[in-house]
Amino acid sequence: MPDTFHLFYIHGFNSSPQSAKARLLGDAVCAKAGVRYHVPALPYNPQQARAILEDAILQCLPEPVGLVGSSMGGFYGTYMAEKFDLPLVLINPAVRPFELLRDYLGENENIYTGEKYSFTEEHIQQLKDLDVESLTRPERYLLLTQTGDEVLDYRQGMEKYAGCRQLVEQGGSHGFDGFERHLNTIFGFFGIR
Repeated sequence: MPDTFHLFYIHGFNSSPQSAKARLLGDAVCAKAGVRYHVPALPYNPQQARAILEDAILQCLPEPVGLVGSSMGGFYGTYMAEKFDLPLVLINPAVRPFELLRDYLGENENIYTGEKYSFTEEHIQQLKDLDVESLTRPERYLLLTQTGDEVLDYRQGMEKYAGCRQLVEQGGSHGFDGFERHLNTIFGFFGIR
């Protein structure tokens, strides 16, 4: 493994770097030599979120980079994985957020930061513009999903990432119950020892 490996955690919609999975992964990374952990704070605005992620990744390249994306982070991660040819672990990914987030049109509040904002049709269009229709290299992806996801239909992820390595667990939740049990699987996927 090279001297430095950059591991990005991409949080979901209305989430933050303080989310439980971001903290769990960060704590586990502390024990890994040569791994730098990045959790960019992403705004609700998809265009701004894309720009922040692209800039953060570009600052790390050409050193090796791996991505872990949860929910909306999986959607953004797919765009970045295809753009920069990077490996990605998806956790209960949002496959068509431009459909799902229609329920959020109007005024909202981030549960972690308290930020109030207005989610608009323009934001829905920005998400559509980031959609990756087909994957160029399925072996670059690992899907972790639970059938008990109460927010997203896990079958959409299985279909979108067909041909990719998949770990499908019965039950669970959108937060991915027992995430800590899969940290070694995630590290192994990236070749982190």
